[in-house]
Amino acid sequence: MSDALIHDPEGGLPRLREIMRRLRDPETGCPWDIEQDFASIAPYTIEEAYEVADAIEREAWGELKGELGDLLFQSVYHAQMAEEAGHFSFDDVANAISDKMVARHPHVFGDESNDKSAEQQVRDWEAVKAAERAAKAETRVLDGVAVGLPALTRAVKLQNRAARVGFDWPSTDEVIDKIVEEAGELRAATDPAHRAEEFGDLLFVIANLARHLEIDPEEALRAANAKFIRRFSAVEDALAERGKRPADSDLAEMDALWDAAKRAERA
Repeated sequence: MSDALIHDPEGGLPRLREIMRRLRDPETGCPWDIEQDFASIAPYTIEEAYEVADAIEREAWGELKGELGDLLFQSVYHAQMAEEAGHFSFDDVANAISDKMVARHPHVFGDESNDKSAEQQVRDWEAVKAAERAAKAETRVLDGVAVGLPALTRAVKLQNRAARVGFDWPSTDEVIDKIVEEAGELRAATDPAHRAEEFGDLLFVIANLARHLEIDPEEALRAANAKFIRRFSAVEDALAERGKRPADSDLAEMDALWDAAKRAERA
């Protein structure tokens, strides 16, 4: 029966779960998959989530199906390992998120009025999450902000939590002043450990500026990365037309070509 399911192109989620079970079978499974644990798989889970985000950002809808499948496989992988260890099953995972969504949307699944703005829904959502944290004995303001988030994203979430209890600068002017202050402290730092600390402080305040400007710092940095790749590729192409590679050039020449690439983009 399992072989028939594994080779059924319409097998859907039961097929994927059976494939995962077989991969982890201690007698007949894949040696690599058998050796993995939660910690070794977690980096792949994060990577797959980023690849989903990348496909969406590029509007690569043909790729998105595959990337979502890769991410789903990560959930199935973790659930299989959890079931083997006696922690929980995949159905427990699905039921837990279903229960959470129903509880957090009483205006859709309960008797609460649906006549509210998106902003009010965000406030209600935060109130429900605060109650959930209290039920888990997460009593401090910053409790429950996931450690495994990208650092810039986590910084914004921590700052949002603090801001909800009034710990926040009133405007962007104070944040920018703080950036100047932190940059000065970084410039004055002399030893590597101190420089690393001051650099972290500077990044943290820049994340706060992004929050005040309602900019997603991860998204902004991804866009800056893409722009850098695009413009440096233009520099490489221009050098190739001259029969050269970047290693054969110098900073002055490449900087001039970089400026030309910027002008071409803005034309």
